[in-house]
Amino acid sequence: MSKVDSPSRTERAHATRELILTAAERLFAEHGVLAVSNRQVSEAAGQGNNTAVGYHFGTKADLVRAIARKHFAQVEEIRQRMIAGLGQEPGLRDWLNCLVRPLTEHLEAVGSPTWFARFGAQVMTDPTLRTVITEETRSSPSQMRILAGLNACLADLPDDVRAERHDMARQLLVHMFAERERALAENTPTPRASWQDAATGLVDALVGLWQAPVSG
Repeated sequence: MSKVDSPSRTERAHATRELILTAAERLFAEHGVLAVSNRQVSEAAGQGNNTAVGYHFGTKADLVRAIARKHFAQVEEIRQRMIAGLGQEPGLRDWLNCLVRPLTEHLEAVGSPTWFARFGAQVMTDPTLRTVITEETRSSPSQMRILAGLNACLADLPDDVRAERHDMARQLLVHMFAERERALAENTPTPRASWQDAATGLVDALVGLWQAPVSG
């Protein structure tokens, strides 16, 4: 293999991987992960070889992880920037802004149509694959910093209530953005005019959720 051929081969492999990632993300978002075969992904990516997905990514879980990492890397940069801009004593709304707005900023930057929010919703409802997203989230320095900040603001909540509301917040975050993304793809009306407006509405709702009274 010559030095001239090597970069070209590498570039072709990278281009193929990107085509597969894009096709898989769309198909998984629209149909669910388990309903889509590697053969379908390969065909949608324009690959004549039906083993292309396995060759470039290995298992379906590896493919899901690669899609998540592609987006999470960009979201992580935005979150780190937002955290760096926090004041000396950030409050609940500040931490929730750091949680929510980086995702909407990323989706807005990608441009319509996007599939990542729906992809995330499909994966999170799949018990065999949600651990992939959970593991990626736990490896995010910004996510862990936000979680610590939220817990500090909510120290007065009983542990079981705090855990329950974390679950509620995650459901809202995942599914509200997936529904907005679906509406945009189908060109149907949405309650908010932009992704950033949608973030504002969700942060308001999450502040209310976290500050709701606790029944005895």
